[in-house]
Amino acid sequence: MKAILQRVLSASVTVDKELVSSIGKGVLVFAAMAPGDTEKEAESLAAKVLKMRMWDDETGGRWKKNVQDINGEVLCVSQFTLLASTKKGSKPDFHGALGGEEAKRLYQYFYQKVQEGYRPERVKDGVFQAMMEVALVNDGPVTLELSAGPKQQPEKAPF
Repeated sequence: MKAILQRVLSASVTVDKELVSSIGKGVLVFAAMAPGDTEKEAESLAAKVLKMRMWDDETGGRWKKNVQDINGEVLCVSQFTLLASTKKGSKPDFHGALGGEEAKRLYQYFYQKVQEGYRPERVKDGVFQAMMEVALVNDGPVTLELSAGPKQQPEKAPF
């Protein structure tokens, strides 16, 4: 599971020329689910989103406050393209992204965990599998990549 966090002054999602969600100061989260991801990874990533210290404190201390500390908002947007492979050729390969109903279920679980970890009215959502127009005013700019994945077992030596 992967997420891109952008510290924003504002962000919004529009689908079919209709405003779906908008936030003020806070975090825009692009999230992607990978094959093998479970609720455990969704919970871990949701906690990281809320705990990530992206703002300075009142005394100028750098990277001291998280979105909850500043009473900010969170806008979650599903974005499977984060898991594209671009190693070969010029066409992205999306086999690294979980698809269909399982991806939707896991994304919705992630979104629910972000809401439960904060305050539901401060957490907004895009529209899963829709063509969305995402507008943002990046603050900084600050953009961070987060991931949470199943623990990989180290390969044993072949001897």
